[in-house]
Amino acid sequence: MFNHILVLCVGNVCRSPVAEALLKANLPGKTIESAGLGALVDHEADPTAAELARQAGLDLSEHRARQVSTEHLRRAELILVMSEGQRAQVRAQDPTAAGKTMLLSHWLPGKPDIPDPYRKSHIAFEHVHDMLQSAVQAWLPKLK
Repeated sequence: MFNHILVLCVGNVCRSPVAEALLKANLPGKTIESAGLGALVDHEADPTAAELARQAGLDLSEHRARQVSTEHLRRAELILVMSEGQRAQVRAQDPTAAGKTMLLSHWLPGKPDIPDPYRKSHIAFEHVHDMLQSAVQAWLPKLK
């Protein structure tokens, strides 16, 4: 079973922090982290993402963005990304991580990319938040 899960997006301020918080809330006792492939290092979670998370009972107030390292990739037992392009980036950074890198949306119909809402409308953030919730819910039976 997977006890150390890493969630990645680009900046580590919108999607991956929310997915990390959702997974942590549902998988106590597991190590769950997030990072960015092009992180806005030390930035807080995006205010809109944080507000939607708060409304869902999640607290992102302590989150600070961090850049993914090869060490993060090697330490994780499962790496969840938002798009096929990000899977390719992980493979390029550490080919040994390819087999344990999957889409967060893997269990959703059509395995859609989860779009980046950064600097987009509130509606875009709501759409992405809903996708993150659905994707995490679909993963939970496989991770418990």
